[in-house]
Amino acid sequence: MDAAANDSIPNVMGELGVKDRLKVSEKLYGSFGGLDGCDRRPDVPEVHFGHRFGDVLVTVLDVDGQPLSDREVSVEQCAHAFSFGNIGFELISLASEETDAPRSALADLWFDVFNTATLPFYWGLFEPQRGRPDTARLHRAAKWFVDHGCRVKGHPLVWHTLTADWLREASTDEVEAAVRARIRRDVADFADVVQAWDAINEAVIMPVFRNERHRNAITRLAWDRGRIATVRLAFEEARATDPAATLVLNDFDMSTAYECLIEGVLDAGVQVDAIGLQSHMHQGYWGEEKTLAILERFSRYGLPIHLTETTLVSGQLMPPEIVDLNDYQIPSWPSTPAGEQRQADEIVRHYRTLLAHPSVQAITYWGLSDDGAWLGAPAGLVRADGTPKPAYDALRTLVKEEWWLAPTKLRTDEAGRVQVRGFLGDYRLRHAGRTASFAIAGPESAVTLRPEQ
Repeated sequence: MDAAANDSIPNVMGELGVKDRLKVSEKLYGSFGGLDGCDRRPDVPEVHFGHRFGDVLVTVLDVDGQPLSDREVSVEQCAHAFSFGNIGFELISLASEETDAPRSALADLWFDVFNTATLPFYWGLFEPQRGRPDTARLHRAAKWFVDHGCRVKGHPLVWHTLTADWLREASTDEVEAAVRARIRRDVADFADVVQAWDAINEAVIMPVFRNERHRNAITRLAWDRGRIATVRLAFEEARATDPAATLVLNDFDMSTAYECLIEGVLDAGVQVDAIGLQSHMHQGYWGEEKTLAILERFSRYGLPIHLTETTLVSGQLMPPEIVDLNDYQIPSWPSTPAGEQRQADEIVRHYRTLLAHPSVQAITYWGLSDDGAWLGAPAGLVRADGTPKPAYDALRTLVKEEWWLAPTKLRTDEAGRVQVRGFLGDYRLRHAGRTASFAIAGPESAVTLRPEQ
């Protein structure tokens, strides 16, 4: 864009004073703390979000198709391009009209922050009796989220834990045939409402999983066929059924074993759309240094990174000597005032760190409420009584205030142009009761709009 011409184009800061412009600029370009970083915590590295923002030159036309010169318009953001996700497990009964008003209040909190819902397809729960999957109910829930403007992800298509128990005595060939059929059926049945799938979950440990009395059928399949062949099976069946779906390779194992698996899968020609990294931090926040190191290691494959399962607790931390988080079983795990303040601080630090890395495309927090949270941990952003924790408010401030363009009044120039800078996503322009939609999808673009009733 021509710099000289750009100087004459109104933008979102045009009517702000110097001090306010500095504050807005800081938000847009990315200091962690206050102006010039003067109140930034010294132990927290500065982060930048310039790659998350874009500029669009909007030319506004009147009803006759002429430039709308020197007129006031209002611009506001409608949606994020970035996937700010959470599981939707807690809202399935509401979506299926099986519950009462309290869940409705929880839904309001959910939709005020999140735009991507992960729904459960654990085979043993989804199809406890062979041939009787819970398709209709879960499809209603997925459509409900879509109707609320959300993307939907299915989790997972293949996983050894919570798999179908009725497969346990089947031969390996029979298990493989059943897995392939299950993937084709469910991906096809949900293609109109589910845009992404965890195609396979935790394949690193899958063939050697031992934390059960009797070995499950999926572990046996992975042992007999091998990890890469099992991953290939999941991706190829899902891809053939819905070529448009985003297919994720997901794991909790952040060791070099996961890197070796990824390399083997890619070398084998399997098309992976995104790398999923779990970050259940029940034993304490990873910190910026560890998080960035992990992101750097897994970004070298040139694939988008999805933080698929993120949790931070607001109570006591799980002891560090626990290897399998599922082994930690205590009768009560309450949220505490001090823990809630820690959780709020850590969720801001974690999300800032993640969004500062250009490879990160999606973050899914694992649970809105403490009620029913995994392992009974106080990992939700809302207390069991339905009241938001400080972490909920802190995350909402990031997603819907700091990284969001609220309704902003601008004035077009003589050519009817106005320049808008904002977080990548969908926007709406209003003038004299008429509206037009546009997107900010990259660093620079231009669009011509004719607002309509």
